[in-house]
Amino acid sequence: MMWTDRLKRDENGAATVEFALLGPVMITLMLGVLQVGIAMWSYNSLRAIASDSARYAVINYQTSSKLNNSQIQQFARTTAISTPYGLNDAQLTITVENATTQRVTNAKELTLSINYTVPTLLAIIGVGDIPMSFSRPIFVIGT
Repeated sequence: MMWTDRLKRDENGAATVEFALLGPVMITLMLGVLQVGIAMWSYNSLRAIASDSARYAVINYQTSSKLNNSQIQQFARTTAISTPYGLNDAQLTITVENATTQRVTNAKELTLSINYTVPTLLAIIGVGDIPMSFSRPIFVIGT
């Protein structure tokens, strides 16, 4: 029997070679799924923070406590970086502005915009941080 025949039948190390070829792909796929989950969680957090901030503004206006835009913005930031959301303050931008066109008579329309940069888990394959934003109007009565 020739040594080449013996080499063809030898399966020692086959699993190592297969893992070396497929392992990085599988690990990258798992990190990709995790990254998508983190991005979805972050987007849902932005929506919930905007809703919480709008509710806070409306309730304060109903109790005759007129908030200015920076107070609403500060509430949104505090809500975003605390539990349960825990967003990174350095990657968060929040603005509250008066809407350019007031659409409802006898109401004040504000626009709350939240921008967040989701940190990446996939920098090893060249995927950068993921920017996302959410914006919503806030209508307050009793201005």
